[in-house]
Order: sequence, then C-alpha cells, then structure tokens
Amino acid sequence: MKIAVPKEIKNHEYRVALTPTGARELATRGHSVTVQVGAGEGAGFADTDYEAAGARLEADVDTLWSEAELILKVKEPQPEEVARLSRGQTLFTYLHLAAEEKLTRGLMESGATCIAYETVTDRQGGLPLLAPMSTVAGRMAIQAGAHSLEKAQGGSGVLLPGVPGVAPGRVTVIGGGVVGENAARMALGLGAEVSVLDKSIARLEVLDDRYQGRMKTIFSTADAIDEAVRESDLIVGAVLIPGAAAPKLITRAMLADMKPGSVLVDVAIDQGGCFETSKPTTHAEPTYVVDGIVHYCVANMPGAVARTSTQALTNATLPFVIALADKGWKRALADDAHFLPGLNVHDGQITYRAVAEAFGLKSVDPATLV
Repeated sequence: MKIAVPKEIKNHEYRVALTPTGARELATRGHSVTVQVGAGEGAGFADTDYEAAGARLEADVDTLWSEAELILKVKEPQPEEVARLSRGQTLFTYLHLAAEEKLTRGLMESGATCIAYETVTDRQGGLPLLAPMSTVAGRMAIQAGAHSLEKAQGGSGVLLPGVPGVAPGRVTVIGGGVVGENAARMALGLGAEVSVLDKSIARLEVLDDRYQGRMKTIFSTADAIDEAVRESDLIVGAVLIPGAAAPKLITRAMLADMKPGSVLVDVAIDQGGCFETSKPTTHAEPTYVVDGIVHYCVANMPGAVARTSTQALTNATLPFVIALADKGWKRALADDAHFLPGLNVHDGQITYRAVAEAFGLKSVDPATLV
C-alpha cells in the first residue's frame, strides 16, 4: 500500500504521525512509505532517519497527498489538507469531529474514508489510541496550570506545593479517567492538595486504593463542582464522552465565585471544552483571562513535547496502521470489532452516531459498510 506521512501544519504542532522505527516496520512488510521532507524535524527525527528506515522523501506536498492510498496524520486536517483529500483515500488521524461541523462536512464532501484514533476501542472499553496522548496531556495540564498561576502570567501567585509554613495550593480534577488520573498524579507529586471528581464510584474506588487516600475522591455533583469552584486554585477539566461534545460543567456565572487569578485548564477543548468560557488556544498564545480567571485551552498540548508524544503515539497506532496497510480498511475493520468504531466518515456519510447527533445529521451503521 502507498502510505503518506505529511508534515503537520497546525499552529505549533511538532509531532509526526510515524517514527522512523514505524516506517521500517511498514517498509519491511512490502509497503511504500513516503514522508514529506522535514515532517519529523520537530520531533527530532531527521529526513535521513526515514531514508535509512526504507521510506522515500517527497518535497512536493501535492504530490505526496495525490499519490497516497493511506494518509497518516496526528491532528485533524486543516482546510487546505481537506481540499487535497479524495474518494478512495483513507485518512487515519485524530479528528474530534463533534466540535467541528465545518471539518465534518468537508470530510463528507471529500468522499474519503476517515478513521479517528480517538474512537477506536479495546476489550476493556478503553480508548487505546487516545490514551497515550491523554496521558501526556494530563501530565502537562499541571505543568501548564502551575506556570499559569504565576503572577506574571496573570495568575494569583500561588505556588502549588507551598513551602514550609505556607499551605499548598488546591487542585481539583474533574474527571477520573486517563487524563484526570495523570493530572492528579502530577499534582500529588508536586505536593498540592488534590481532589478528583467523577460520577463513577468504581473509578473513584480504584483511585482511592491506588493512591492510598492521598487524594480526595469525590462523587461529582453540582454541589461538589460549586465547592471546587470556590476553593480551588487550579481546576483541570478532564471529562470525555467518546466521540461527542464535552458537557459544560462550569458556567461563566460561576467564575464570579472563584478566587481571582485562579486557573482553568481545559483538556477537553478538542471536544468543545467542559467550561462555558473555553475557546481553543495555541502554544503561541496559550492563555486568556475571563472575569479575572486564567484559561489555558491549548488544543494540541502534547505537541509541545513532540518527541515523547510521537514515540508514544506510534507505539499505540502502529498495529492498526499495519492492519490497514496489509488488509485494506474494509477487511481491517471487519476483522476487528474494536477497530470498527474508529470509522467516522465514509463516502460522504457519517458513520459515528455521536458526531451525527452533534449536528442533527443522519448516521450510517459502520458494520453495513464492511
């Protein structure tokens, strides 16, 4: 199969969809891997690394896209990339379509087959291709939040671990999944006072046992969120509804109850964000202030640590990429009931119900297409 790896063009996105190690695995199976010149530089992978792995380099981006059967990316395609897609091509990347109607319609018009990393499942009900980036984003959320609390960044001037004689800062994580646990773990490591809110008692029991009560586990209710808003120095939004828009858990009116200079880090921004006042930002301008509260809403947080993120992403996606290359998308999805939910758009049709419902459109059962 002809596989293309373009250079990411989203603002400050340094990741690449495939490491040279991944390219070698595909090349040794007889597939043609073409990498755009400079695609791996941001993650520390030189063009020569890809050549040594058996990949071909291509400087012309139009040629790269037009010749490809399978296109591997990290972030959702930008408008100029959507324009390059055509019927018969397969795109495999993060899509997060429930928050992007224009992108959804553009992919439908392209006629391409679009498979999303974030909706592929596993036997345990997890999201194996979202998990590595969720781990990175959760850990980075505390770094970003701690920095945003600094007075020079518009924050309250609170040091999360405190110092002898001064109480530590209070961190609340809303959502106890992969993002939430990793954020809480980092906050604990810094010495902050940490609370995790979740609606799953089973999940809270796991966290309580795993961390031996060092973090407070709280059943998520409107009252619990109200208290978090009043008491926290940093709140991390880590709520995920697979493939659907995130619920708005903190309204603008609630910001008035927060301590001035407190920080909101919205890791759910790819899915529309879980705070009413959230809007996507970039690494170039990561924060903004609403009613005295600092908001950090970077939509591609893991892109800032591109080498670690690229390696972790390829580790997770490579078995699925090999399946697509060896079998073609139809057989690969038909053979794996957990890969099938990854199909979001095919030949002008939406194949993921939550995406269709977000925009009042009809969806097609993906099982009927394979």
